[in-house]
Amino acid sequence: MSANPSPSTAVLQAAANWYLDLQDAPNNGSLRAAHKGWLAANTTHRQAWARLEKLQGKLAVLPPGLAQPTLSSANHKRRESLKLVGMLLAAGGVSGLAWQSTTLSSLRADQRTATGQRRKVRLDDGSILHLNSATAVNIDYGKQLREISLLQGEILVQTAADAKERPFVVHTDQGSIRALGTRFLVRREGDRCHVQVMQHAVEVRSAEHQQPQRVVAGQQLWFGAEKPQAVEPLESHADAWVNGMLVVSNWPLPRFIAELARYRTGVLRCDPALSSLHISGAFQLADTDAILNNLSTTLALRIHRMSPYWVSVEPA
Repeated sequence: MSANPSPSTAVLQAAANWYLDLQDAPNNGSLRAAHKGWLAANTTHRQAWARLEKLQGKLAVLPPGLAQPTLSSANHKRRESLKLVGMLLAAGGVSGLAWQSTTLSSLRADQRTATGQRRKVRLDDGSILHLNSATAVNIDYGKQLREISLLQGEILVQTAADAKERPFVVHTDQGSIRALGTRFLVRREGDRCHVQVMQHAVEVRSAEHQQPQRVVAGQQLWFGAEKPQAVEPLESHADAWVNGMLVVSNWPLPRFIAELARYRTGVLRCDPALSSLHISGAFQLADTDAILNNLSTTLALRIHRMSPYWVSVEPA
């Protein structure tokens, strides 16, 4: 076992954030001092920064037009840059990069959203596809099937009747979800997939367990490549994000912060010491900073901002 663990994805993303901040303000002494403090705080921080510095020297091997936006144009392409730089770092550098990977395929997807964005897409058959924050999909309507490949993020599907009677299927790395005349959510999270059904039903087939599992309206299911887990009751307001809302009921604060982080560029962390705090309410996702500020005035916590892209929720 290595004495020094590899940087986590969050640390690698933080290194990307620091790079872009320093590019924006190269003469900002307080920012540079904060960066030095971040480097000194943990060995994995220094490892991540070293990997980024190594990455800069390899960007010339990328296709023309990609290397430059990756580590520059930070003001108007910050979201895309953060995503790409963080993913390149997480992949261990350009030498291990393949265009077929989920990471870069997402950047060339048929439809995608940046962090904090949402999009509504009307498909050729009249079906409606809603894309949540940081989501990418490919769309393939063939003679036999209507297929959606969810590369990352979360979608809400409202299927329409098809004149050609083609089945409607959503694919992920973990398996597939076949719609049975329905309205449902599919979300990728790490190596798992989450299905939530609002109307009618779906059939779920995991990649390594092809026996279909039926999920009906009012139910939800988590599954990986193996056999899906047991069906559970659907949480209320699961689709509130379509209207720009996050609605929660008695959520532990770390879970709430983790969900909020999906709608912010950069790193948003919650101290595990705050796990005993719970939160309920309806929140406008358009201004996550306002949500954090309100939390600091109503709960026993403080918001520590090392930069606009590195924020920690800590005990007061």
